[in-house]
Amino acid sequence: MSGKGAPITGGTDASGLDIVVIAATWHDEITNGLIAGAERVLEASGASYRLMRVPGSFELPVAAKVALEAGADAVVALGVIIRGGTPHFEYVSSAATDGLTRVALDTGKAVGFGVLTLDDEQQGLDRAGLPGSKEDKGAEAADAAIRTALALRALRS
Repeated sequence: MSGKGAPITGGTDASGLDIVVIAATWHDEITNGLIAGAERVLEASGASYRLMRVPGSFELPVAAKVALEAGADAVVALGVIIRGGTPHFEYVSSAATDGLTRVALDTGKAVGFGVLTLDDEQQGLDRAGLPGSKEDKGAEAADAAIRTALALRALRS
C-alpha cells in the first residue's frame, strides 16, 4: 500500500483560486469518496470550486483541458480504473495518465491527479477516503492541485 512518506496535506490558503473537480462516473462508491475528499480540502482552503462529471477516465484529459483554457487555475481529475481480463485497463490508464500530463504541460496549469488504477475494488475502497479507508486520494489530489497552482503563481510573479 502506498502512503508511506506522503506529505502532510491541508492548511493551505487557496483564496482566489478557481478549481474544477472533474470526476468520472464509473465505480460510484469509490468515486464519490474521492469527490468528498477533494471537496473537504477545497472548502477548507477557501478555493472556489465546482464539480463536473464526465463518462469515464478516458474523458478526463479533454475536460481538464477545456476547464483550464476557460480560465480555471487548476483541475482535480478523479477516476477509477479497475483491471479486468482484457488490455482495456492498460489502454485507458495510459490514455488518462498521458493525457492529463499533456494537459498540464500544454496549459502550464496545475492538474491534481486522482485517478486510481487498481487490481480490484477493495484497493479503491482502501484509498477513497471512506470510513475505514487507509488513504484519501481525493483529498491528496486536491491538495496537490492547490499547492501546485500556488507555486506556479509564485513562479510567474
